[in-house]
Amino acid sequence: MPSPRVLKLADQIKTIVAEMLHNRIKDPRLGFVTITDVRLTGDTREATIFYTVLGETGSIDGGDWAGTAAALESATGLLRSTVGKRLGLRFAPTLAFVPDAVPETARQLDELIAAAKARDDEVAKRREGASYAGEADPYKHDEPDEDGSDAPDGKEG
Repeated sequence: MPSPRVLKLADQIKTIVAEMLHNRIKDPRLGFVTITDVRLTGDTREATIFYTVLGETGSIDGGDWAGTAAALESATGLLRSTVGKRLGLRFAPTLAFVPDAVPETARQLDELIAAAKARDDEVAKRREGASYAGEADPYKHDEPDEDGSDAPDGKEG
């Protein structure tokens, strides 16, 4: 578990990078980027920044993602120097941008859940007109003897 200082620095890096991408970086390849998470090593030398892009092509392989990745790669130096200056660190952490796979995974899970629900509905439709293969109540029940007792052989207790 990272120390509270490292977690606080990671949160500050996330805020600084998001502000810079919104206000200062004017690359036309840069799509609508959301910084989802920042993971910082214990020695604060390397920061992995996870991002997602909202665009027309929903998958990570799409054109919006490729253009945004290129724009982030070209802006890495400016972002790193700004992070170092604003945080007052002796060594500015190296920044590595990684596309966040959570939205893609969530979409796949939604599709799987919808398919499972469709199969459940199909099974429910088949079950509506179905009847039991044997008797409705297949379990044996003890019937009272002629003398009115439930015990076998007429013995009670």
